[in-house]
Amino acid sequence: MPHPLMPKATAVWLIDNTSLGFDQIADFCGLHALEVKGIADGEVAVGIVGRDPVTNGELTRDEIERCQGDRTARMVMLEPEIELQQRRPGPKYTPLSKRQNRPDAIAWLIKFHPELTDAQVCQLVGTTKPTVVSVRDRSHWNTPNLKPQDPVSLGMSTQTELDSAVQSAAKRIQRKEDRDRRAAAKTAREKQAAALAAQEREQAAAAAVAPATPEPEQSTEPASDLPDTALGAALAQAGVVPADSGSGNENSGSES
Repeated sequence: MPHPLMPKATAVWLIDNTSLGFDQIADFCGLHALEVKGIADGEVAVGIVGRDPVTNGELTRDEIERCQGDRTARMVMLEPEIELQQRRPGPKYTPLSKRQNRPDAIAWLIKFHPELTDAQVCQLVGTTKPTVVSVRDRSHWNTPNLKPQDPVSLGMSTQTELDSAVQSAAKRIQRKEDRDRRAAAKTAREKQAAALAAQEREQAAAAAVAPATPEPEQSTEPASDLPDTALGAALAQAGVVPADSGSGNENSGSES
């Protein structure tokens, strides 16, 4: 929601000339309700001259009367007739009185936000890349006298711009870490697959070189020729057939 060009001056005028509630004025001006109460009590915005939002085309008298009759209603600001130009991306202008503090701001960013790139530092401070590089590698002519100072406190950038740059740098680092993690996992999988293939090739080569193991010969003698004794069973298991087993059987037949 857009707010008046001069919020506190507009709040002063609304407090003095309307019966609107503090919450309504705070919502319209983009202030806190306690701050509006402090303005009404004379503790805040002392000496500020009120600014009429009606004559400046920010509010209508009908809108004020509507909200005065309903304390829960909120005023809606009129759209400006002239389109305001947005700041274009590019080098930022730094006043002459603050240009000598550029190296201090660069040193602060390098110390507390090393994840920022040189281009981001240049955009925040409004300087050139050679200056950032000289401060980073301590080759700047005034390095011994540099005192890191917050560029926000120096007025060279806003806190929103700094937070946006830091978040962008953090996302860039996270994407790089994810790419490195995926590349390392892929390399590990390829190495494991290569090791398994080499192991399989070695096993196949060993199986081709090793001689075939001969199978033990089976006895072809019939079991009926062996004597039906414990000794004969042992000899049959060992594969030995006694020579006189057949003659013994023939003699026993002739005697009968």
